Amino acid sequence: MAPSGSRERRWTRALRRRRRALYLSSPIGLGHARRDIAIARELRGLHADLEVDWLAQHPVTTVLEARGERIHPASALLANESGHIEREAGDHDLHCFQAIRRMDEILVANFMVFHEVVVEGGYDLVVGDEAWDVDYYWHENPELKRTAFGWMTDFVGWVPMPDGGEREAFLTADYNAEMIEQVARFPRVRDRAIFVGSPDDIVPLDFGPGLPPIREWTEQHYAFAGYVTGFDPAALGDREELRERLGWRPEERVVVVTVGGSGVGLALLRRVVASFPEAARRVDGLRMVAVAGPRIDPGSLQAPAGVEVLGHVPDLYRHLAACDLAVVQGGLSTTMELVACRRPFLYFPLRNHFEQNIHVAHRLDRYRAGRRMDYATATPEAIADVIAAEVGLPVDYRPVETDGAVRAAALLAEML
Repeated sequence: MAPSGSRERRWTRALRRRRRALYLSSPIGLGHARRDIAIARELRGLHADLEVDWLAQHPVTTVLEARGERIHPASALLANESGHIEREAGDHDLHCFQAIRRMDEILVANFMVFHEVVVEGGYDLVVGDEAWDVDYYWHENPELKRTAFGWMTDFVGWVPMPDGGEREAFLTADYNAEMIEQVARFPRVRDRAIFVGSPDDIVPLDFGPGLPPIREWTEQHYAFAGYVTGFDPAALGDREELRERLGWRPEERVVVVTVGGSGVGLALLRRVVASFPEAARRVDGLRMVAVAGPRIDPGSLQAPAGVEVLGHVPDLYRHLAACDLAVVQGGLSTTMELVACRRPFLYFPLRNHFEQNIHVAHRLDRYRAGRRMDYATATPEAIADVIAAEVGLPVDYRPVETDGAVRAAALLAEML
């Protein structure tokens, strides 16, 4: 007889157990969440008995809850990475590499939460979309790995920024060398590494002095899924009907301003909003919609009359598909949604953010997409000039893959 108050546990034969996956989606922004939900949906289509738990932080949990996904209770114990990134940011300035270097305590704490969840959860697969803590600490402690691991990312290689000088160049090369050594020594940690994109999306740089070219190494160690938008632009239907559903009149020229799912873009959002009065004088019927997202207080924008301010918009890609121009930060997810929807846009990479300035900019150049802007020189008047010049312009972008989620799910399904 079991002792009084103890919990009875029953053993189930392995072949009778449902497949189980634990999914981790990067919390720095919201684009990862949308693509990961799409991949999880395709995975369930391949394995009808699959149960997916999400170990996630805000703002990712906002998206997951809206889609009815199951969030693991231990998610409440995670230290918030987005908050750390926001504290590291300045006036449209984020030393991204240095901010991640200073996130060690958060990553260690979150890895320990993850480890306990995996030990207790009986998962067949862990999927980590830029889950840096899991990837690094499993490579450092490979004996702790208990299940298959699918690693995903949309960039490879830490790259120094000029402001970092020789010290940052040394450190990024050192980080890259360590990663290369870890993968070579413990190839069993990443059962599958998936690049969200194609080989041509990889920057034509080396990992550092004496280290291999990034593209050559990545092609040897990754499978390529193509880009994953998380939605099908063709399913949005007629653009004029979409505008009508959003309450936009045919004669209006609509500019959507959005800076992603973190609070880092507040300075840019305020500056673009301040450009509206001058832009409206130059463009008849101009309407501006500013999207604050889940981590910026809409009231903090001090928007002038005529600017519509929204908070978190769950399906923001609908607004992007219907707009005449978008003004955005330099993040990959939002810019690629605009490329997929074939809408003109201005993008402002965060100063000193290596991914936005180098990796994302390289990919957008390949797609012939977007007009790159410099926040340092872009006064509200200058932004108004460019809005007037770019609103409603036709585009000639390269087409974006529509089967990325299917391809990524097929690669992950091989481990279930």
